Amino acid sequence: MFSEEVLKNVFPLLEGEDLAACMGVCKQWRDIASDDFYWKCQCAKKWPSVCKRHKPPMETYYKMFQTFSKRRLNRSLPPPRLSFENLEFFIDIWSEDKLVFSGLIPGVTLETGIKPLPSGISQVLRNHLGKPDYKMIVPAEPRFTIPINQTVSVSMLVGRNDSNKVARIINRSVFDYIDRSSYRALAFEYLDLSPYYPFVSGIRAWVSLLFMEVEDINDGLLDVFGIQLDFCDVADTKEEVLWLLDMLDWK
Repeated sequence: MFSEEVLKNVFPLLEGEDLAACMGVCKQWRDIASDDFYWKCQCAKKWPSVCKRHKPPMETYYKMFQTFSKRRLNRSLPPPRLSFENLEFFIDIWSEDKLVFSGLIPGVTLETGIKPLPSGISQVLRNHLGKPDYKMIVPAEPRFTIPINQTVSVSMLVGRNDSNKVARIINRSVFDYIDRSSYRALAFEYLDLSPYYPFVSGIRAWVSLLFMEVEDINDGLLDVFGIQLDFCDVADTKEEVLWLLDMLDWK
């Protein structure tokens, strides 16, 4: 075993991650490396000003280094306060000024999606819908068609059954982009979030019309079989989506 004097001379020269690894070697190394003096040295490398105090800002310098030395990624969220069972979505779609779809969609229906997918859709669209990122999809029932050369717009509200409050997701936004390769028409709008979140902005709600594969997309109508809602800029899981909905400006 190394003598204590050797270890006490080597430990201050190590980086924090290496010093932490040394604590797992044996009891002797752990006892020596647990001396807060070494962790004060580590903190002094990252934040020299914290050593101007007579004692560490936290309980120990070791705890401070553990807490702030690395950015925490992929932190797990607590359980969301909302559930799809308590939500309902109001979806209205216009072609020019003609209402072509109007649906009151229970949250559980939007969560379930379309299973199985209908025949006659493109493989590219199947691949898109099969990706693991979280999507909310509802069948277009009844099915509807829209002329490709007309202006099509969408509005969507969401209601809470537990509090009788309503929030706006998207308001008469135009499907101004048609992804001809994946047979989707897309519209978006920036979310109105509660004033309790003043520093959060720039989050978009995306609504997509999913339509059947046709030989020539430039000729005729788009046969819409599904409507997709997602917040792909920031929310990739069910829990993240529910937390984001909870942050809306509920009235």
